[in-house]
Amino acid sequence: MQTWPGQPYPLGATYDGSGTNFALFSESAERVQLCLFDDAGAETCVDLVEVDAYVWHAYLPNVGPGQRYGFRVHGPYDPEKGQRANPSKLLLDPYAKATSGEIDWDQSLFSYNFGGPESLNEDDSAEHMMKAVVINPFFDWQGDRAPKYPYNQTVIYEAHVKGLTETHPDIPEEQRGTYAAVAHPAIIDHLKRLGITTLELMPVHQFVNDSTLSERGLSNYWGYNTLGFFAPHSRYSSSGDEGQQVQEFKAMVRSLHAAGIEVVLDVVYNHTAEGNHLGPTLSFKGIDNAAYYRLVDDDPRYYMDYTGTGNSLNVRHPHALQLIMDSLRYWVTEMHVDGFRFDLAATLAREFYEVDRLATFFELVQQDPIVSQVKLIAEPWDVGPGGYQVGNFPPQWTEWNGRYRDTVRDFWRGEPSTLGEFASRISGSADLYEHDGRRPVASINFITAHDGFTLYDLVAYNEKHNDANGEDNNDGESHNRSWNSGAEGPTDDPAIIALRKQRRRNFIATLMLSQGVPMLLHGDELGRTQQGNNNVYAQDSELSWIDWDSAEEDLIEFTASVVRLRRHHPTFRRNRYFNGRPVRRGRDEPIPDVVWLTPQGEAMQPEEWDSGFGKSVGMFLNGGGIRGRDARGERVTDDNFLMYFNAHDDVVRFTLPPDEYAPGWTIRIDTADPTERGDIYAAGAELDVPGRSMLVLRAATHEDLAASTPSSTASTSGESSAQGDTASVRAAGTGVAGGSNS
Repeated sequence: MQTWPGQPYPLGATYDGSGTNFALFSESAERVQLCLFDDAGAETCVDLVEVDAYVWHAYLPNVGPGQRYGFRVHGPYDPEKGQRANPSKLLLDPYAKATSGEIDWDQSLFSYNFGGPESLNEDDSAEHMMKAVVINPFFDWQGDRAPKYPYNQTVIYEAHVKGLTETHPDIPEEQRGTYAAVAHPAIIDHLKRLGITTLELMPVHQFVNDSTLSERGLSNYWGYNTLGFFAPHSRYSSSGDEGQQVQEFKAMVRSLHAAGIEVVLDVVYNHTAEGNHLGPTLSFKGIDNAAYYRLVDDDPRYYMDYTGTGNSLNVRHPHALQLIMDSLRYWVTEMHVDGFRFDLAATLAREFYEVDRLATFFELVQQDPIVSQVKLIAEPWDVGPGGYQVGNFPPQWTEWNGRYRDTVRDFWRGEPSTLGEFASRISGSADLYEHDGRRPVASINFITAHDGFTLYDLVAYNEKHNDANGEDNNDGESHNRSWNSGAEGPTDDPAIIALRKQRRRNFIATLMLSQGVPMLLHGDELGRTQQGNNNVYAQDSELSWIDWDSAEEDLIEFTASVVRLRRHHPTFRRNRYFNGRPVRRGRDEPIPDVVWLTPQGEAMQPEEWDSGFGKSVGMFLNGGGIRGRDARGERVTDDNFLMYFNAHDDVVRFTLPPDEYAPGWTIRIDTADPTERGDIYAAGAELDVPGRSMLVLRAATHEDLAASTPSSTASTSGESSAQGDTASVRAAGTGVAGGSNS
């Protein structure tokens, strides 16, 4: 095999149109072999004799795209010193751009014999190991341009490649569950109908299926078990696994961008699929164990585990950090993705023991001219000590706001003493993010995510039902802050069914109209259920996939209408925190940008927040404080809005605020009756808000009131406008719930 010296950078396999440069970092290696495999599986090994700064490299002029390869690393095998080189194990290139084949968990993949962890296994693993693939990096992007939405215009949709597409009737069967399916017009049209700006895909980095799950007939469905940080997962490809998956992924991104949808990837840099000291030797462990993994200081046989998966990446080593940064840049520059959500991101800040917001990883991201310019979303916790870090990430980052999730769930299930924190969460969580210069958009608001109940299950189950996972229902979170609405699971009771639908509308409206960035879990707008399973990580089945045939059309349209309201009115997506306070106001002072209202129509006082009994509140949003520019560059302001939240199980009568707030109010959203359209109420009128429901009203003018009929301009709660002349109300220019107008 003809070889030339080649270059030490870039790492991995790089095809230049004539041949391929191979480069591998290993400080502990004494010899490195590049192993090439033909279609029949025959292996040819080439020694990499050139070494620069511990990077072993060579250029092979006759090797091109589609070539499968791996490495064998010779060096010391002394687990007690953290050294695990074993040349009998074929190793995946950490920089592999694509992979071919699967891991079958044969004994040969492990460097010890089962039952004897201190032994040495020297069986050749090549036949049982996935291979890296040289790819063709060239692709016709056709002038692709990313939409680049500011955070305050962003609506995120968290989805799984397979779960989103596997049962969609309009997608050809051979494409379902793949990147091509995500790019199918049926999926794109649905996302556009909802008003989604940003698709956040659950892990698409090449991952492997856990052996323990395989033995139980299950699989690692979610994919939080990465082995290849540069390779798109090959099983999500409809076109092949010899590099075609890269082209298909790029085509997916190009199609989504053309539709005005960003692509954000859920990435898992905190650990790898090699597990702990009893795990297999697949890549990093055999290349340079101590460089890539965080080992226990006083006994390097073992791995530090801040993730609950057996190991943690060594973010205090420059080459492990380089791997992460090179991977992030690759996905932005070569694959055109628009941002990342970092799984268990607190682990990336553990250079030593504590989570450190000044960690080197954050410094590298901050100064990187490419990575610093995309969306950066942290899951701000891990399972290590002091791992819950909501509100503590650097200013450049946004965070999954777990406190928003917990508080909104508690409020809407009627928990006492939640009113004050509920108000804080829906107004942007200033207590968490304002102290370091961040804005409300630092909060990624969510009520459900892949991990936990779906929205349907949140209102249909009190307890988890994870028996299908084979762990005696011991896995998954037990404290779900859920309420089954009166019956556990499926029911034929029409009252319970109606209440569940109403409560789901409460959650969706609250999420979309809170300050911050909303994230919707795939299928929640369709009524997706996992039958009470809150941990479907191992369920690659109908239990976890969206059932498109059972989609609830009315809930889809309700969700889309609330997203439209958010999009058309910047008062629901402010760039700055409110400065209004729940304190007494002088007679001639201007109305604050936010006023919290009691049912009597008066501003909330401090002692009322602390009573512990309140479960209802009004929220006045002063649109006059929102300034922007129209298409002609002229300054514009938004409308004023009122939101009433009633978590009591009975009706609460609210008195609308006086004329100084607005002459009247038009109902825009009524979660108890989503068909309610455009009713107008005069200032000071009384308004009944049904139990466990939410109302959103838009300010009406004197002209609106004059144009409406007496029966549709209610002055008391008894004067329902449902029988009024709604045509005349619409003619007056008021909004229509569910309509396309703002």
